[in-house]
Amino acid sequence: MYGFDDLLRAVAADLHIVALIMGLIYLLAIVCAVREILNSRTSQGSIAWLLSLILLPFPTVFLYLIFGWKLFDDYATERMQNGRAERPLRAKDLALIDRETDAKWPVQVHVSELPFLKGNDVELLIDGKATFDSIFAGIEAAKEYLLVQFYIVRDDRLGHELAKRLIAKAKAGVSVYLLYDDIGSTGMPKRFRKELREAGVKVSSFNRRHKFLRIFGPTRINYRNHRKIVVVDGKHAWVGGHNVGVEYLGEDPKFGHWRDTHVRVSGPAALGCALLFREDWEWATGERLPNSPPPELETFGDNSVLVMGSGPADKLEECAIAFTDLIGRARERLWIVSPYFVPDTDIRTALFAARLRGVDVRIMLPDEPDHKLVWLATIAHADSMVQHDIAIYRYTDGFLHQKVVLMDDAMATVGSVNFDNRSFAINFEITLWFTDQTTIGNVEAMLLEDFNACRLVSRSEVETRPWPLYLGSQAARLLSPVL
Repeated sequence: MYGFDDLLRAVAADLHIVALIMGLIYLLAIVCAVREILNSRTSQGSIAWLLSLILLPFPTVFLYLIFGWKLFDDYATERMQNGRAERPLRAKDLALIDRETDAKWPVQVHVSELPFLKGNDVELLIDGKATFDSIFAGIEAAKEYLLVQFYIVRDDRLGHELAKRLIAKAKAGVSVYLLYDDIGSTGMPKRFRKELREAGVKVSSFNRRHKFLRIFGPTRINYRNHRKIVVVDGKHAWVGGHNVGVEYLGEDPKFGHWRDTHVRVSGPAALGCALLFREDWEWATGERLPNSPPPELETFGDNSVLVMGSGPADKLEECAIAFTDLIGRARERLWIVSPYFVPDTDIRTALFAARLRGVDVRIMLPDEPDHKLVWLATIAHADSMVQHDIAIYRYTDGFLHQKVVLMDDAMATVGSVNFDNRSFAINFEITLWFTDQTTIGNVEAMLLEDFNACRLVSRSEVETRPWPLYLGSQAARLLSPVL
């Protein structure tokens, strides 16, 4: 029988075939190199790719196709067709645009391509039970449509509870859409999706339509949709750090208490969240969703909210620009909470400068890891902060996963963005920005309680780290651009 070994021997025996294969690999390496030069964002990362492509084209070309080849031009085109930039005109017509706040935060507004919208009620949701109780209550009240998007949807008790509620609403005539990320939800079985679809729920993975990005599964593992969005009838939206899994309820014995934060926004800002979902859904499936906001948007409060979507389809690293501007404007305090802290040079420089201005810079991180490599890199970057007199707090009451920033008494943010290059430049993310004093006060009170559950990292701890841990953390730091 003619087997695979025989095929390899036949290929090896014919030098013409070998030469052809090597020629194709070198040609592909040249194509990848040209594309990297034309689409470079950071010189360090591009130089690393270019040297690898030149010196070791095999297997670098295949690694580049998986990790480096960004292919989201059509996403940007569809976003333009959806008219995100025209939404401020719509808001202006409805007299909901907050011009005064827009004038104070022009960078964030330009990055978002949306204005601060007035007329919202905001509720801070601390930890999983409060978050999913609120989300499930919103799902139960849905009358027209449900947009549900998570990075991770697990086939466990919480995942089944979500599925049951979505199925019930679909059978009741509500239009239900569920979007998940291919990488985050790799363990989702086919029967889970089949049950939802048979009940009328429209289900899709983010890379479903783009076979080049999948090949034999979600091959493009570097570009992920990390957003967590739930929208009910265009009136209420939930955004934050929680995914769908029992660990987010604190029921995983490995992690114990899972400290996370979500926020519910009721009012016009919910339509901004719906717009981001629509962009993702249309890119993922090619299906256009209805786009007919009511002639008059219902208001539920008096808070202004900015909805910021960011991702690899952006022409610039706009998420990093927005947060760098926020850091640069801090004058009294800057409190950052993130499970992963792997900042680039610009963010590090801005943080150092803030501390030199006398700003109370605090960074809250988990004390225990969930991803060892990222945790090691975080140690290296956090130790550098301590050496520059920036306070590093390690959360000890379980695992810390919330993504929150508080700047002076002027701005608070809650969303899916971690303080790392992946969130700033590689992943699709969402952040809600708040300027009202009630929300800022609630975030402050929440974080003060969290700081009480932390230990402060001292200089002596940094200076006496065991040599293996120090070496491992510095080695992991070298991978910062892709962590």
